[in-house]
Formats: sequence, C-alpha cells, structure tokens
Amino acid sequence: MTLKRLRDVRLSQGKSQTFMAKKLGYKYASGYANIEMGRTKPSLEKAKKISEILGVDVNYLFFYEKLHNSSKTIIA
Repeated sequence: MTLKRLRDVRLSQGKSQTFMAKKLGYKYASGYANIEMGRTKPSLEKAKKISEILGVDVNYLFFYEKLHNSSKTIIA
C-alpha cells in the first residue's frame, strides 16, 4: 500500500482526516489516520470507499506499486 500517495491525494483535494473518517463511518479521525500511518490495513470495502471519496482508482491508491513491480521483466 502506498501510504504517501493516499495522503498526497487527500491533501491535494483539501480533505481532512476528520472528513475522511466521517465519510467512512469512523467515530474519530484516528480511525482513518491509522490507515494513512500504516497501523491499520483497510478492508477491501473500506479501500473501495476511500477511492470513491477521493475519486481515484483503488488500484492507484493501494496496489499501484505491486502492479508496477510485477509488470517489470528481467532480461538475463
């Protein structure tokens, strides 16, 4: 998961962690902040909801590096 990308996208849209937490149904901002800090991994449903709120593809936010690295080929 690319946590920096998640934070950067959120900040570029002027959305706060409190805003995200409320949209995701968390009682406190720390529920969402823990995702950005890597303390908690979001469920697939939460990841999809985060991507919908931010208007960004879920793969770009959470799986981009895995997809990017797996597409590299090694030539011997």
